[in-house]
Amino acid sequence: MELSDITTPALAYLGDSVLEVCVRTYLVTERGLSTSAHLNRASLDFVRASVQSEAMGRMEPHLTEAEAAVYRRGRNMGHGNVPKSASVAEYRRATGMETLFGYLHVTGQAGRIDELFRLGYGLDAPETT
Repeated sequence: MELSDITTPALAYLGDSVLEVCVRTYLVTERGLSTSAHLNRASLDFVRASVQSEAMGRMEPHLTEAEAAVYRRGRNMGHGNVPKSASVAEYRRATGMETLFGYLHVTGQAGRIDELFRLGYGLDAPETT
């Protein structure tokens, strides 16, 4: 399957799960959280549309031309169900972010996913031993 064959909603759907894996990996391996209650509570600091929108704002100046185009593609697609906890603009930016992460996953750019995730959420690079 070619990248051009994947719809924008499908990239956003995939990107949502890619972001979820990033968040869960960070919370377990770097923050050391181990109970589902703590993990679920802490994950909300990453996955709400308003928080994703803020993270995207930090990432946006660092995007390549191709990444920015994919982000805009996701941000500008039609949105039917905007959650009450986010504005339309926040939800659109969050969807653009998910689309970007879906694109990066499909194109095999795991390092870039980690780089942008850390940049967006203001996380330091993990210590290497």
